Amino acid sequence: MATLFIADLHLDDSRPQITDLFEQFLASDEARSADALYILGDLVEAWIGDDDDAELPTRIARATKALSDSGVPIYFIVGNRDFLLGEDFAERAGFTLLDDGTVHEFYGRPTLLMHGDVLCTDDVAYQTIRKQVRTPEWKAQILAMSLDARRAFAAKARADSKAHTGSTMETIMDVNAGAVADTMRNADVTRLIHGHTHRPAVHRFDLDGQTAERIVLGDWYEHGSVLKVTPEGVELRGLALS
Repeated sequence: MATLFIADLHLDDSRPQITDLFEQFLASDEARSADALYILGDLVEAWIGDDDDAELPTRIARATKALSDSGVPIYFIVGNRDFLLGEDFAERAGFTLLDDGTVHEFYGRPTLLMHGDVLCTDDVAYQTIRKQVRTPEWKAQILAMSLDARRAFAAKARADSKAHTGSTMETIMDVNAGAVADTMRNADVTRLIHGHTHRPAVHRFDLDGQTAERIVLGDWYEHGSVLKVTPEGVELRGLALS
């Protein structure tokens, strides 16, 4: 019995070896025998819409659908790089889309699942942009553009994001402890799993007299990262290219 979690793969044509690793992972005995796979956002470096006719989305859908068809449910929460991903692609890929902040129970323990960016409340500039681009009106405006225009827009957005990251203190871009505590209280849980910050770790802390757990998933820029949750506990580890 095991449930697997990944996030922040940032799949992109510039790093084909990571796409290969993702496909290897999905076809592995570990994945095929899992109770479920959860992908907590930023599967790709940039998602420009479910109608993207590039090869990469097709490869992703083929690999995830094969895992889903083998009997392993796949759940997906969008991140800040793929929030335009919708039901059309989810159906092709065998995903079930979940709201950010969904609570699922794993082997008797309720667990809050998030991408994690909303917890970085100290990064006011980022939160302002996030609020703007998540509106239905903004998304509809972007998706009405041609694919070429969207690709150009995505490239500029990535460049702007890189510039913001390079000029912002790391502590500001990490989660805010108060936001974490408040979010977990509101969800009535003592365990949170999220990605986004690319700082893989298992943090244990006191939450209103109870031992709480915040598990941060690792990114896939240079190698893979997977969390395995079992009735006995959790294991967070890296994945190497074979």
